[in-house]
Amino acid sequence: MAYAAPHSPEKTACSVLIVSSGQKAVSFFAELLQPNGFGPVLSVSTVGEAKRLLVDREIDILLINTPLSDDFGMDFAVDAASKGCGVLLFVKAEQLDAVSLKVENYGILTLARPVSRPLVYQALKLLVATRRRLRALEEKTSSLQSKMEEIRLVNRAKLLLMEHLKMSEPEAHRTIEKRAMDACVKRRAIAESIIKTYDS
Repeated sequence: MAYAAPHSPEKTACSVLIVSSGQKAVSFFAELLQPNGFGPVLSVSTVGEAKRLLVDREIDILLINTPLSDDFGMDFAVDAASKGCGVLLFVKAEQLDAVSLKVENYGILTLARPVSRPLVYQALKLLVATRRRLRALEEKTSSLQSKMEEIRLVNRAKLLLMEHLKMSEPEAHRTIEKRAMDACVKRRAIAESIIKTYDS
């Protein structure tokens, strides 16, 4: 691992992995990232190393300076983007249109070398904003799915109480609510217990 910048103290800092065969590009990116709230900033020189590192830890932003010594890097970029990484791909100017066409549908940003610091920083901020928005949507979706599953389980438990204990729907509902309150647990836990008891 060629470079590791000091860890940013900010909890909202985005972790970055630079994948570049050339040390000059690593230094360029590291100098840009260090004072701007990114961290930790890690660096590897091959796709193979990058894949191994991503198995062990979560990386928010990937900067891939193509071509790499063991692979061009485009397929790796697509794979990483599909798993939730924000990806910024750097290519030769004459390759920009062809590469962009292949990767833009995956949310990958492509910039042509040579590139200016302000343009790289602008692209990074866009990736960070997009990633945070996606995270918020994922959390909201997960929360909704959890609530829907709880409703499904509670309804199933109520039907079982009505069937086996001859309760009315309001009585079954109150029973589940009271048991959850008395035990200081969520209704889902009580519903699961009732289902296990009567639906085995």
